[in-house]
Amino acid sequence: MIEIVDLSITYKTESHDVSAVKNAFLSIPRGRITGLVGESGSGKSSLLMAIPGLLPSNTEVSGAVIFDNLNLISLRPEMLNAIRWKDIALIPQGAMNSFTPVLTIGKHIEEVLAIHLGLSGEARRHRCRSLLEEADLEWSLANRYPHELSGGQKQRAAIATALACDPDFLLADEPTTALDVITQKEIILTLERLARGRNMGLLLVTHDLPLAVQICDAIAVMHEGEIVEEGAPADIVTKPRHRHTTQLVKALLELEGEYV
Repeated sequence: MIEIVDLSITYKTESHDVSAVKNAFLSIPRGRITGLVGESGSGKSSLLMAIPGLLPSNTEVSGAVIFDNLNLISLRPEMLNAIRWKDIALIPQGAMNSFTPVLTIGKHIEEVLAIHLGLSGEARRHRCRSLLEEADLEWSLANRYPHELSGGQKQRAAIATALACDPDFLLADEPTTALDVITQKEIILTLERLARGRNMGLLLVTHDLPLAVQICDAIAVMHEGEIVEEGAPADIVTKPRHRHTTQLVKALLELEGEYV
């Protein structure tokens, strides 16, 4: 379980301070898929990046992120490094564009396996192949460079990389951005299959409520830095309690039609 307790995040600048997250509470259980939904700028990504301690240096953070009886907010960098990848892995926003262009997809994954698990030789190669196939990528793509893959293939490669160390929790920040509608659904269903098959806790950050409703066990809605509502997907859509959630659902239903 990851417990976010009274978390507040402020970005400090020379001219003014920006409050990104305000007194947020959220539980992310292992074996469950939790959606964090809201418009751009609502604080979703800031909350997610606070969990593995990857906020920029000009950030002031208060509250707690509890994992394994540890407050991740107060951990030293070397202790956080030991938790990242092996316990809590991240698919950052724009992950499919973060690959080094001169390395093949296979080399990217093998580097993670070498650094974090100490694998080498045939064991590393076998593990790389298994990860790619688990993410619905053909083994032959391991020898391709990032520019030779489609957007959907690169996103699947990012998923395979994040799973390299068999984490207990996966944090996915807008994993369907810049993908066509069909590929978006395929990626979301892949994440669901992997999360449930591996008994991982998945935090899915998205502005797309219909996608979240498809796979999430619980959804939290963020607005202007606050979590304004939490509940089961069906309740969020059919019985919204907060004014912003009502407006969000109404707009989406007008665009997408009924999806629950």
